[in-house]
Amino acid sequence: MLRSALSLSLATGKAFRMENIRAKRERGGLLRQHLTAVLAASEIGSAQVEGATLGSKTLTFTPGSVRSGTYHFAIGTAGSGTLVFQTILPALMTASGCSEVTIEGGTHNMQAPPLDFVQKVFLPVVNRLGPKIEIRLERYGFYPAGGGRFTATIEPCERLSAIQLLERGEIERRSAVAIVANLPRSIAQREIDTIAKLMNWDADSAEIVETKNSVGPGNIVLIELASGNTTEIFCGFGRIGASAESVASEAADAARSYLVSGAVAGEHLADQLLLPFALAGGGTFTAEKLNLHSRTNMEIIRSFLPVDFVTTQEGQLMKVEVKP
Repeated sequence: MLRSALSLSLATGKAFRMENIRAKRERGGLLRQHLTAVLAASEIGSAQVEGATLGSKTLTFTPGSVRSGTYHFAIGTAGSGTLVFQTILPALMTASGCSEVTIEGGTHNMQAPPLDFVQKVFLPVVNRLGPKIEIRLERYGFYPAGGGRFTATIEPCERLSAIQLLERGEIERRSAVAIVANLPRSIAQREIDTIAKLMNWDADSAEIVETKNSVGPGNIVLIELASGNTTEIFCGFGRIGASAESVASEAADAARSYLVSGAVAGEHLADQLLLPFALAGGGTFTAEKLNLHSRTNMEIIRSFLPVDFVTTQEGQLMKVEVKP
């Protein structure tokens, strides 16, 4: 809710006040990554802010003029840098000039889109709306060490164009990659072997990436499915207490569910497309499903923009229409 409200406030010039931020969480209020998103939005939007402190459960945000330029934001923890980036991106996509944004923090976090997803799945769709956005990883940042770094360049457009993403098309490319940072290669090998078995793929579809370009240890396995209209990525995060086989199974289960649905957008991409499509003033896409997060996002968007969302169940997928 907070990230969407910040994005929409910058894009529309409308102020907002939010209360009881994360009030039901064990650690309520603004954590470091949320505060970084607020401060980043404030900087690029010349905003006046009240309540921008760690632990704050109330925030008042009054935006000014969005300024393109060169920016650097450091979270200071393993908090998700991709979520901070997605907070400020909508406003910069139609700013008066090009921007370069560097963010330090987490790049591969559970409960957040990994950088690979943003780079290969989210941004290619957003670029079809009009802007030209490129992002590059400079250093991995896994939980709990963090320390990751990436830079994005944003070439804006005057206004976003509505697009239609109704047919997925045939799967043209499929692959899996297991990344281990400062961990044994055997972990990645077990993950790849599990995916090959569950997806009935041969070894040519799999890759292992070993890296020392990370402050701490980390592991993620990614399944990539590319079709004529989109690319989707499904992931499993290595963590204490989870076997390599269970991590790979999480990614495989999500990928197989997506394949059966026939939708263009998976569950998480669907949620992330709502805001840019609404800023474009229209558009349609098919989704594997809409979760509670997506429906909450729709309500936030409606409070800032004169758009509506029409959802229609069609077999095993959901059709989402954004209407002015």
